[in-house]
Amino acid sequence: MSIDTSRIQALCFDIDGTLRDTDDQYAQQIAATLRPVGWLFKTANTDKFARWIVMAIEDPGNEIQGLSDRLNLDHHLSHLMDAIGRLRPVKRLVPPLIIPGVEEMLGRLSNRYPLAIVSARGERSTHAFLEQTQLNQYFQVIVTGQSCVHTKPYPDPILFACQQMGVPPENCLMVGDTTVDIRAGRLAGCQTVGVLCGFGEEKELRSEGADLILSSTPLLLPYLIPESS
Repeated sequence: MSIDTSRIQALCFDIDGTLRDTDDQYAQQIAATLRPVGWLFKTANTDKFARWIVMAIEDPGNEIQGLSDRLNLDHHLSHLMDAIGRLRPVKRLVPPLIIPGVEEMLGRLSNRYPLAIVSARGERSTHAFLEQTQLNQYFQVIVTGQSCVHTKPYPDPILFACQQMGVPPENCLMVGDTTVDIRAGRLAGCQTVGVLCGFGEEKELRSEGADLILSSTPLLLPYLIPESS
């Protein structure tokens, strides 16, 4: 498995599990919620229990995401989540977590390539994450679950991002952690990279046709900018 780096003129990135360390984020939020009743646990280790909860719900969560894709409900769900987000007060237990090495990678890549966010998240939460982490400075284009009629796994948002960047899809690289990202990238005609720092597993990413699979997103950097550069 490999990518043809000579063809790459632009990159598209998913957020959750690709740039954002979503598993750790959820675990910290659950742990913070459980700490007032930590005495219920024999070792009072709420962090360990919180991580177990995240892992336990991850597989069903992936199934629900896949079902919403097949039923073409993603676009509607992103609108719903944005509406719910506007109704509830802003209260953050922990700041957003970035996967280690991502910011350095984006900083170096943005000096050489146009970069885009292509996320199924709603517009509000997408921009909130990018602003809170100050990653927005690296992206020329931001495509959310509300930017197009269809979101991933349809190719529409990636094709839209490519158009905005002025790059043909065949010269773009889609980077994501789920089969949804890989499928959308392939349908758009892009090369694709699957990363294992999020929700996807190597077997399913490989089966979906990822051109390259990496254990973590920042490991992409040496492929595109050799150390000698």
